[in-house]
Amino acid sequence: MPYLFEDFALDGDRRELRRGNDLIPVEPQVFDLLQYLIRNRERVVSKDDLVDAVWRGRIVSDATLASRINAARNALQDSGDEQRLIRTILRRGLRFVGTVREETEATTPVEQPKPASGIPARPSIAVLAFVNLSGDPDQDYFADGMVEDIITGLSRIRWLFVIARNSSFTYKGRAVDVKQVGHELGVRYVLEGSVRKVGSRVRITGQLIDAEDGSHLWAERYDRDLTDVFALQDEITVSVIAAIEPNLRRAEIERVRRQRPDSLDAYDLLLRALPDIYTFMPQGAAKGLPLLNEALAIEPTYALAHGFAAWAHQTLFVRGGMDAANREKSIRHAHAAIEHGPGDAMALALAGFTIGLVEHDRRLADEAFTEALALSASCAFVYAFGCVPVAYGGDAARAIDWCERAMRLSPLDAMSCVPQGIIGFGNFLSGRHEQAVAAGRRAVELNPGFSILHGWLAAPLARLGRLDEAKAAATRLLSLDPQFTIRRWSAAVGIAPEIIDDVTDAMRMAGLPA
Repeated sequence: MPYLFEDFALDGDRRELRRGNDLIPVEPQVFDLLQYLIRNRERVVSKDDLVDAVWRGRIVSDATLASRINAARNALQDSGDEQRLIRTILRRGLRFVGTVREETEATTPVEQPKPASGIPARPSIAVLAFVNLSGDPDQDYFADGMVEDIITGLSRIRWLFVIARNSSFTYKGRAVDVKQVGHELGVRYVLEGSVRKVGSRVRITGQLIDAEDGSHLWAERYDRDLTDVFALQDEITVSVIAAIEPNLRRAEIERVRRQRPDSLDAYDLLLRALPDIYTFMPQGAAKGLPLLNEALAIEPTYALAHGFAAWAHQTLFVRGGMDAANREKSIRHAHAAIEHGPGDAMALALAGFTIGLVEHDRRLADEAFTEALALSASCAFVYAFGCVPVAYGGDAARAIDWCERAMRLSPLDAMSCVPQGIIGFGNFLSGRHEQAVAAGRRAVELNPGFSILHGWLAAPLARLGRLDEAKAAATRLLSLDPQFTIRRWSAAVGIAPEIIDDVTDAMRMAGLPA
């Protein structure tokens, strides 16, 4: 139905903007932006609203958004100064303020997003009010408060689109079909749960569901003493968010694998690259990097793509030939991730990892990790990446603590081999060689193709005098990374002076080339 205002007519079916009898040329994104503003003219539209509606949730720079808004104003012969039709509301967003007439008397309601077209390209989730099974209405405040905290925590994950509480809580007290919820709210995933209080104990359950097919992606039950209500809310909130993040990441990777392989969406390209990047080895990094480069060609300010590109180039540098060009590119992408992703915990973690490992600037790396944890204290990803430069810097106690936090938050994450291996390396640095061997073996079992895990295992084996086993681990490392030498590796990753002799001597005893 055409929208009429002043002497303009915007026809969504024909996708035409006319002034009188003249057709005004507008780009597709500008047309979509203008149509969305007009349809939602009764309210202020935020930047996030526009990104989700026009770009389907894809990461968009402020400059790109500003240029499309200016183009929409130009098409209407409006301006940023006059703001006759499109008005900027300071710190809130935009609103279409022109008087709009519609050709029929019936008012067309703003449609709820439909899964076929309205679901954002990035993963989207609604957290429903948890069901109070206690029979005590006074317990509603506890369940509702916890869900509100979960929504707030999930909202800090930059790649995740989270439906606001006011929308998801409209289903409270109703028996709902998860598929219907996903359809009506325009989300791909739904988190639901229940709270049951018996005496001084409380049982909280949660389950993450794919709203498109109804399949369960994650479920957990928490049994706790109900002593400090707010502390318990905090504990469960952190646990739920930490569990959901890697499960959603895996689900999204599988979803993109099933889609057409020629997608040019930056987010999809990043997801396609991740399985190869997660091999931790140069062959995978070399395969994933072209996809990341394509993503950055579409969105040059895509912080998370810069972060993963930094990691990939670091992998190519440390385990793929020590090419200085890879080192320079890894550092450049890491700094770009910090520049463009001040609110993205994962991007900051990847940047800190790279800067600490190959630029050897552990102060800046620590600042990146600190900022990432301030944004999302439940992000196991930060601890899993941060533990490596911390350990190589000689701080064994903090490295082990971070590893344990990472594994407690997300024990089944694809990254688990790293904190498990660093637990081994940290125990080796502390002289606890039996514990180091046990942790090292668990790390190798998780990812036998990650070469340095075998080096972290070989060192404590050598210190225990189990030279045959140490040499077998060293042989596996060299089969995966034939160019490995102790000197080049330790120099590349910046092993701290106070631990370098202990590390290199043990590796040499295991038979690794100096």
